[in-house]
Amino acid sequence: MEDIPVSTLFAALFFLLIVSAFFSISETSMMALNRYRLKHLTQSGHRGARLASELLANTDKFLGVVLLGNNVINAASALLVGEIARRHLGDSQFALLIATGAAAFAILVFSEITPKVIGAAYPERIALPSSYVLTPLLKLTRPVVWFVNLFVQALLRLMWLNPGSGEHKLSVEELRTLVLEAGYIPRKHQSILINLFDLEAITVDDVMVPRSQIEAIDLDAPLGDVTQQISTAYHRRLLVYTGHLDEVVGTLRVRHVLNLLRRGELTRDSLRAIVREPYFVPAGTPLFSQLQNFQEHQDRVGLVVDEYGELMGLVTLEDILEEIIGEFTTQSPLQTRGFHRQEDGSFLVEGSTLLRELNRKLGFRFPLDGPKTLNGLILEHLQDIPEPNISVKIADYPLEIVQTQDRVVKAVRVFPPAGGAPDATAR
Repeated sequence: MEDIPVSTLFAALFFLLIVSAFFSISETSMMALNRYRLKHLTQSGHRGARLASELLANTDKFLGVVLLGNNVINAASALLVGEIARRHLGDSQFALLIATGAAAFAILVFSEITPKVIGAAYPERIALPSSYVLTPLLKLTRPVVWFVNLFVQALLRLMWLNPGSGEHKLSVEELRTLVLEAGYIPRKHQSILINLFDLEAITVDDVMVPRSQIEAIDLDAPLGDVTQQISTAYHRRLLVYTGHLDEVVGTLRVRHVLNLLRRGELTRDSLRAIVREPYFVPAGTPLFSQLQNFQEHQDRVGLVVDEYGELMGLVTLEDILEEIIGEFTTQSPLQTRGFHRQEDGSFLVEGSTLLRELNRKLGFRFPLDGPKTLNGLILEHLQDIPEPNISVKIADYPLEIVQTQDRVVKAVRVFPPAGGAPDATAR
């Protein structure tokens, strides 16, 4: 080495630092790759993505060739720095200390930290092209890597470790975090995915139309009254009963009735003939399960019943879809009158309004683990049917009873909490 010019030693050191930086940046970028996008690119026929997938499928071999090259080159770089320092500073201990510090500094800055920061910031741009170099390099060094991995595998066995068995299936909460933190998912799609995860935690009780608001027709009523009710019906499907709402006969489609009416064939018997058998849903059924049940039964309307078989409400396929993608239909007159903003910042709310609707549309935070409606929440809290003009505070929200009728709270004035106004305004 004495005959080698110093300029050549500097050039060789510069080259070794570049090669070491290549191994460092390749290692970090490979490990930082988005596995889902890599799989998509592989399936699309991207050759670099396919090579990168093959390297990551054999992590021990990939890391073996990277770390082998990196350590050998770093050792050679240290030797070159030592020789350069010896020629300029002599063989003293001070020269050795300077050489060691200079080598460590050069390797850390130019071959480790800087390349790895870049690799982590631009994984796809770097990992895919570098796979074209690492793949043949892995084939060339296969015997050396295999020999080194023999000792690695033996050491892992002594530590009772099996890297291949460490696969981790993501839980719903982990998937939720993944969706929320993934910046490449559009906001609307992100919202739909989050709502989809929530379907297991939401039951049909949370989204059903309460019994008191179900639009239904009585087959025992005069045919003229039935015709008038069907002609002015808001919904496309109506519940059919005889005499009392608990005596459910089934459901019918309004358009089928209008077709009979248009042909002049509407009679009580023809009306009964087009009634479809009712489909009952147990209270407490998760929305995700009910969505599957609707698909299996080829139905769109379910009647929610309690453990005693009494009708509690009605749930439709549209109700579940709106929980996933948001409202996409015009609200019925009953629902549009659910709440109104007052000049003083409060809201005049119907007692039958679902707490989930209040929380979602007005930004309130009423508890959802108990009663489903505002009326039920007030009755549970007071353990009695309140008189008008009584005020109560629930979940930090001051409430004023405006109207009660037939043992239920009909109207309530809800004031924002002391900390500020709701997060959203009424729609």
